[in-house]
Amino acid sequence: MTRKDPRDFRSARWFAPDDLRSFGHRSRMMQLGYAEEEFLGKPIIGILSTWSELNTCHAHFPERVKDVKRGVEQVGGLPVEIPALSVDESFTKPTSMLYRNMLAMETEEMIRSHPLDGVVLMGGCDKTTPGLVMGAISAGVPMIYLPAGPMLRGNYAGKILGSGSDAWKYWDERRAGNISDEEWLGVQGGIARSAGTCMTMGTAATMMGIAEALGLTLPGASSIPAVDSNHQRMASACGRRIVEMVFEDLTPDRVLTPAAFQNAAIVAMATGCSTNAVVHLIAMARRAGVDLGLDDLDRLGRETPLVANVRPAGSDYLMEDFYYAGGMRALMGQIGTRLDLSVLTVTGRTLGENIEGVKVFNDDVIRPLDNPVYHEGSLAVLRGNLCPDGAVIKPAACDPKFRVHEGPALVFDSYPEMKAAIDDENLDVTQDTVLVLRNAGPLGGPGMPEWGMLPIPKALIKQGHRDMLRISDARMSGTSYGACVLHVAPESYVGGPLALLRTGDTIRLDLPKRRLDMLVDDTELERRRAAWKQPEPRFERGWGWMFSRHVTQADKGCDFDFLQSDFGRAAGEPDIY
Repeated sequence: MTRKDPRDFRSARWFAPDDLRSFGHRSRMMQLGYAEEEFLGKPIIGILSTWSELNTCHAHFPERVKDVKRGVEQVGGLPVEIPALSVDESFTKPTSMLYRNMLAMETEEMIRSHPLDGVVLMGGCDKTTPGLVMGAISAGVPMIYLPAGPMLRGNYAGKILGSGSDAWKYWDERRAGNISDEEWLGVQGGIARSAGTCMTMGTAATMMGIAEALGLTLPGASSIPAVDSNHQRMASACGRRIVEMVFEDLTPDRVLTPAAFQNAAIVAMATGCSTNAVVHLIAMARRAGVDLGLDDLDRLGRETPLVANVRPAGSDYLMEDFYYAGGMRALMGQIGTRLDLSVLTVTGRTLGENIEGVKVFNDDVIRPLDNPVYHEGSLAVLRGNLCPDGAVIKPAACDPKFRVHEGPALVFDSYPEMKAAIDDENLDVTQDTVLVLRNAGPLGGPGMPEWGMLPIPKALIKQGHRDMLRISDARMSGTSYGACVLHVAPESYVGGPLALLRTGDTIRLDLPKRRLDMLVDDTELERRRAAWKQPEPRFERGWGWMFSRHVTQADKGCDFDFLQSDFGRAAGEPDIY
């Protein structure tokens, strides 16, 4: 393989010429304490860290930055840490999704505007993976993704707890009067025991796994627990590898091909992925100029068995178990006949070479294709007069009796309205009722918050019910479960059909036929449309103003319309810096 001449590095444009501008650059590097031999002719590696003191998923990143730096320096590169927007999932209101595109823009512009030859992207919390990857795709320099890794299993009173999933489960039991305050506080203190992302197959684990399936991580990196010493060694290996990628000029466009995105979608389905994977996969693909849409994902969902027995789609295990069973390499080995193993990865080798000889150490956690957890993949895409541009559901995580269901709608126009009503034990609701929350999409939320797993009304909780059909233009957490139809497009806030639905209208879901309809005749719907009025804009300034004017709908990935690539064209703008 031809090695790139250091005179052709991007950083050489800043430092090599004998002119006044480069004199300024060199003198400022010396101001930082570097001698010329420490930065001239060496690959300069940016370490983009999404750490903050409020980002629990990334609490270990300050130490991992040191590990990456050690690796970069071992093979002759110069590492520089660059902070990136820390869009944590736990504390950011109204939703971190509102800021995913901000992280993507910041990532792209920080890479473009600085003398960086390659980058290590450090993320893990839900929106950080797609945000970092989207920006780096558009910037186009060699990059490798370093996943934060899952936290340790939760534990209380001898029971294993899964983040998110068990929180909602125990909350329902508390609302029903079945557990004490002491037990509730015990769960609260035991459900999140270490640094790292949610240890269920939530959005964080899903997106880290997708990054590996795309070929953007070192083999097996996506499922290493955050506090395992293997994670430290992986971080330093990322540092060593990115330097070699610079010399090889291994840029994202060589890795992120249509075949790589198909592999990622298949792996996502096989893991029992978060519904959020739909929005993020489409957004990343469109940045790379790959035409991936809802119908492609539904087709792959129909064809791909779910083989990762990890909560919430699985019944027993968590990400720590998945890692010790062989992790993502083992899963890809199990479904290898369905993947394109010839695709290139950031290792410089093919996916097939990366998983050659892999073993599964617990085939109840990572099932073989002939003994899946569920016969189809994690996601299904619905169409109908309620969602002409699509909606998504997670069939394996809902009660089978709701896969074909008909019932009356109970419509809420806002989250506060729903929250106020849901604990009214006299609420007129049965298990056949279909709960609907609207005005919670990309523009209506704003930012499409994770409100889609509407709580079960207290009256039904006390009767022993734990699932019912729920519909929204919002998203839900990847740790969620239940018969929830999400991402209804177009959203109600822009006049989608969901805006015309009324309490009492009959809704019919037919999952085998992939249909979601309101049984209201066309004449009545036209009358309602004529009476509908556009809501007032939510923002008049700042990021919200920009977001509301340029964000696309859920079926297009919720990226900004001016950042998505035309299909078939190389991503990004000319490197003019």
